[in-house]
Amino acid sequence: MDSPPPQALFPSSFRSSITQSPLFQLMCVLLLAAWLLGVDGGWFFGPDLGALGLTDRDEGSNAEAAREMLETGDWISPTLNYEPRYAKPAFVYWLISGSYSLFGINEFAARLPSALSGLCLLWLQYVFVRKWAGPMVALFASCMLLLNLEFLGINRMVLTDPELVVFTTLAGYSFWHALHHEQAKRGLFVIFYLAMGCGMLVKGPVGIIIPLVGVIPYLTLTRQWGTFWQRGFPLLGIILVAAVAAPWYVMMFQIHGEAYWAAAQANTTGRFMNPMEGHGGTLLFYVPVLLIGFFPWSAFLPSVLYHTVKRWKAFWRGQGPATQEQHLECFLSLWVVGLLLFFTFSATRLPHYIYPLFPAAAVLIALWWKRFLTEESPVGLTASTRLLIGVGYLLGIAMMFVPAVFQLFMKQIAKEFPAAVQVDLAWLPSLVGLVMVIGTMLMRQCMRSDTKRYLAFWVGCGMMLIFTVLVARGGLSIYQQYFIGPPQELAVIAGYNLGRDDRLIQFGRKRPSLSFYAKRKVHFLGVNDEELPQHLAAPGRKMAIIQTQLRGQLPEAMAHWIVVLDHGGFSLLTSEPLL
Repeated sequence: MDSPPPQALFPSSFRSSITQSPLFQLMCVLLLAAWLLGVDGGWFFGPDLGALGLTDRDEGSNAEAAREMLETGDWISPTLNYEPRYAKPAFVYWLISGSYSLFGINEFAARLPSALSGLCLLWLQYVFVRKWAGPMVALFASCMLLLNLEFLGINRMVLTDPELVVFTTLAGYSFWHALHHEQAKRGLFVIFYLAMGCGMLVKGPVGIIIPLVGVIPYLTLTRQWGTFWQRGFPLLGIILVAAVAAPWYVMMFQIHGEAYWAAAQANTTGRFMNPMEGHGGTLLFYVPVLLIGFFPWSAFLPSVLYHTVKRWKAFWRGQGPATQEQHLECFLSLWVVGLLLFFTFSATRLPHYIYPLFPAAAVLIALWWKRFLTEESPVGLTASTRLLIGVGYLLGIAMMFVPAVFQLFMKQIAKEFPAAVQVDLAWLPSLVGLVMVIGTMLMRQCMRSDTKRYLAFWVGCGMMLIFTVLVARGGLSIYQQYFIGPPQELAVIAGYNLGRDDRLIQFGRKRPSLSFYAKRKVHFLGVNDEELPQHLAAPGRKMAIIQTQLRGQLPEAMAHWIVVLDHGGFSLLTSEPLL
């Protein structure tokens, strides 16, 4: 094959600095990530991290829980709307509260820990892969991890997953390094255990389960349990994990007793055994999630896994290959397949649950991408190209039909977001779809050409970069103005005008973010709620946020309430005139 060596991935004028300077590569990746994640606050014309209001329910709940923790000074027991919140441990709330202390209570500060976690993950990805596969593969793996929909979406949101994945990935990579580096210090195993302990403080037992899903099968398949027991000190590891995570859990049990135990069970084994909050789905739920969320790199994953999994039998029979790279592929493929199966058989399914497998998947694909550039007839190239075409064209065409689908379901959408009837999507979806189609077409052409195959990687990166900028700069402003902004802006007004003993009521679908914007407790009720009369009879001023179209359904006791402001299909009402 006449394709260029890896050095030819760059123009000659930049070749030596990039291919021979890992620091330069890493800085380029991190600066691009910081810009895309909006860490610069939009100063350099990037997508501002704080430009979009908090989405409900997860973002609003997490941001408000951290705000209340900072307000009350209770760093042990998280609350939401000033009621105990047992769904998640306190670690992420500590980070967000610290961000509030530095940058104020706002959307940027709430999302900053997630964005910084994304940068930490990319740094970890690059450093680990460079050690075991070289700087070029490290660059591939880091860019593939960065430039996909799920990474950029999750690390721009107030979720626990960004911090979780940093710790679970750190655990998996430090385990591998400690086991396979002859001169590795035992401190790497200490990092392995401490990272799992921190993961448990972020999101409970899943912080331990995720690394072990890869570690246990690998030790079993390659028959290295003896080595692990000699070098890994697992009994000490149990002590270290407990030392990190146990103090907080013990204090929660002491403070809240059976109430916390029941909630902890519901949010761990309960989520695995039964769908929670309507988040179910079929066993194939994660197939489209992975193909779209990790596009375009996901098109190469099935072929990579197929040919890597075929080698498992050789490892089991003691015929495993001697190269470290093939051992690494075995570990990563076991980890990816194990996590995919674990979350598939969990009854509660959400798109971001499989995010922990993305770092390992990116490394696997990067290793095979190197072979696409150097081998005469790369294994899996044809199948991967066909899948790339199918997913890319389908995604691009689907984007072009977004305006038609939006109009078709307008009435249903307007029930939750009244201002949506004013939305004019104009050219944006068509332009985004066109970018996906053209980008996929160019990647296909490059993949089919022996002399241009090396360009396919950069075409994929460019396509996702343009896609992200278009959606962030165009789509998010529409979403803010017509979907989530109006009730949040009314909540801010209510918060300024209500005293300590006054009440704020929200009618309709529960929106936890309103507590964040009002900076007070919000009573979430229905217009016919049995508890409504006692709230209306309470002393002090009452204010209410309700969809304008539902005002006619309010009880007669609220007939005298004054309309403060109608905004975006929502109304702010008050029981007494404002001064």
